[in-house]
Amino acid sequence: MATITAAMVKELREITGVGMMDCKQALTENNGDMQAAIDWLRKKGLSKAAKKAGRVAAEGLIGVVTSGNKGVVVEVNSETDFVARNEQFQGLVKMVAQVALSVGADVEVIKAAEVGNATVATTISDAIATIGENMTLRRANSLEVPKGIVAGYVHNAVIDGAGKLGVIVALESAGNADELAALGRQVAMHIASANPVAVDPSGVDPEVVKREKDVLADKFRQQGKPEAMIEKITESGLKTFFKEQTLLEQPFIFDDKRSVGQALKEAEGRVGAPVRIAGFVRYALGEGIEKAESDFAAEVAAAAGQG
Repeated sequence: MATITAAMVKELREITGVGMMDCKQALTENNGDMQAAIDWLRKKGLSKAAKKAGRVAAEGLIGVVTSGNKGVVVEVNSETDFVARNEQFQGLVKMVAQVALSVGADVEVIKAAEVGNATVATTISDAIATIGENMTLRRANSLEVPKGIVAGYVHNAVIDGAGKLGVIVALESAGNADELAALGRQVAMHIASANPVAVDPSGVDPEVVKREKDVLADKFRQQGKPEAMIEKITESGLKTFFKEQTLLEQPFIFDDKRSVGQALKEAEGRVGAPVRIAGFVRYALGEGIEKAESDFAAEVAAAAGQG
């Protein structure tokens, strides 16, 4: 049986918004498995959390660079936020993003690329020696369309093109470039805020869809719904899930009476041609990285027990 710590209960509460006692019970019932505990709470009708929020546990910056019909987003990590505010580190992140725009999003290719008389990897190593803190180029991604634009947005930018959260979105269209750029920036801001999982339902991972259907079906069974009705109401529940989680079906943050898809359709008049979202990338600093946190109260209790 896994030990359920106060930190685990706190994390589950932050993800789901459910009370502490219910969170503790969910973790206990599921042997400390966080995702299973989230699903257990949802089946009980206690939580609407559709996905586990990425745990932001690393410092550094997200860098975004776009140029016409292509764009890149990179994540460069540091150990502390203090270093992320360092001008040398900020310059390093912008340089890495510019290199990625030229050579592509493969991290090893970016590291091997030459800048001046040194490779990017050597430049990072030199910065580590100068600043005195470990740094890593963690990941990179790129988008490109044959016609149209790739727009970018950095939320709470610390410098132009770098901050804690960055988005690029590709709009494929033969229309007016200036109108497309303005529209693309709005869509990128929406993605930063609403955090969709895919452009449309067809892009959602089949495993995610299956898990959602299972959660909904179990929830309706526990509510005593007749088995003959469960499939129909589960499909209805999936439509709600897609509306909340896929970009084109989400209410547009600039006008929540319209979906993003409807807003795009209406914008085609200004753009002068059809507009298709070919893809997007959203990077939040440190998501998915787990950093060990000491449980000070537990350490004090353990020390007292040894005394």
